[in-house]
Amino acid sequence: MQTSYNGIALPLNGKAITYENGAYVVPDTPIIPFIEGDGAGRDIWKNARRVLDAAVAKSYEGKRRVEWYEILAGEKAYRLHNDWLPQDTVQACLDFRVSIKGPLTTPIGGGIRSLNVTLRQTMDLYQCVRPVKHYPGVPSPVNNADDVDVVIFRENTEDIYAGIEFKAGSLEVQKLRDFVNNELLGNTKKKLRDDAGIGLKPISELGSTRLVRAAIQYAVDHDRKVMTIVHKGNIQKFTEGAFREWGYEVATTEFRDKIVTERECWILAALDKDPKISPEAIAKIVEPGIDFAPAAFGEKIVAEVKDVIAKIGATHGNGKWRDLILVNDRICDAMFQDLLMKPAEYDVMATTNLNGDYLSDAAAAQVGGLGIAPGSNIGDGYAVFEATHGTAPRLADQDVVNPGSVILSGAMLLRLIGWNEAADRVEKAMEETIRQKYVTVDFAKNMPGSTQVGTTAFSDRVIENL
Repeated sequence: MQTSYNGIALPLNGKAITYENGAYVVPDTPIIPFIEGDGAGRDIWKNARRVLDAAVAKSYEGKRRVEWYEILAGEKAYRLHNDWLPQDTVQACLDFRVSIKGPLTTPIGGGIRSLNVTLRQTMDLYQCVRPVKHYPGVPSPVNNADDVDVVIFRENTEDIYAGIEFKAGSLEVQKLRDFVNNELLGNTKKKLRDDAGIGLKPISELGSTRLVRAAIQYAVDHDRKVMTIVHKGNIQKFTEGAFREWGYEVATTEFRDKIVTERECWILAALDKDPKISPEAIAKIVEPGIDFAPAAFGEKIVAEVKDVIAKIGATHGNGKWRDLILVNDRICDAMFQDLLMKPAEYDVMATTNLNGDYLSDAAAAQVGGLGIAPGSNIGDGYAVFEATHGTAPRLADQDVVNPGSVILSGAMLLRLIGWNEAADRVEKAMEETIRQKYVTVDFAKNMPGSTQVGTTAFSDRVIENL
């Protein structure tokens, strides 16, 4: 391990977090790297840090403390080292395993990929975990905001974010187009147009199964009742559809004693209601239009019913399935509607990368916006927590931006390293500060009777409420 990164010496009293046998080993003075962030990141990070330090101090009476260590990325790194993401920064994130960052800009002008995406792929941070919960009193555009309490697990390394795309008119796109049109599409009517740019959308079994596995394990560990696989498999059968199939396979093989699928519960519920009901009758409940389908389809559904009864009738029947985690799936566009109309029906979601991007931001809008939406990027033994919003450069250094996203991301960090008492304090203090209507401008403008304050004053009140 280096003694300095980007020319910045390590804290003398800190120790590195390690990872052994699938668990973090955390000293009482862990070194945790931070990236301040661009634009308004300067305001929100310094205030979030004060809140987190105060929560740790109050919770552990000086026996524990975080040794924060600045690493460089974004505009600050470019000014000092002529590099938007120095290798030393990536190395520090790897060496110290758990880090946190403010918002980073993606440089304008092309040629440089998103710094966030680069970190995720370099460190294989395959889970983007976004808890979305409404705090009472926060202005919302929907009437049922208090019903929103979901945790979205978004696959973080594949899909269109793999960055495999080719510009229209380039030699590369010509080669790819010719191969696809001539070798793969052959005499079909499908053709790639000559003037098209082409991007690839890889979705792998490894990427899908490890993401769904993490989502189900979260549901198990946190007593969540529903885990939903979100996809567009009705159109993209071999990518989005495969994500769905691989997800169900993980659920039914690795978590068999803890879950029941939606189709299984229909079968078991019918059997509970009438133990003498025939498989053919249950098949009509599972697929109401079965009488109008080809005979082979009906036989397939009857076989499915018999298989479910044979495999889990004894272990999951007689109402026992009602106490298990329900694993279901939803088409992504229907999921958007459901999250708006009936959010209470959803708990944990596992999504492909692009669907998760849209869905997590839309869900955040229901509970007050990205200013209060925390996020984390998790791999096996590595984690980067982050503000989920942009840099807001026009508001930089004005002490007006809501620091809630970074504060709550810091609470997620504390929970990851096992400092749950401090994390609880942060979350409860945030909720109390909002209840007191002592808020930044993004909330104050739609919260009657509120006191509008700046970033620092809001953070001061959160510290008081710890």
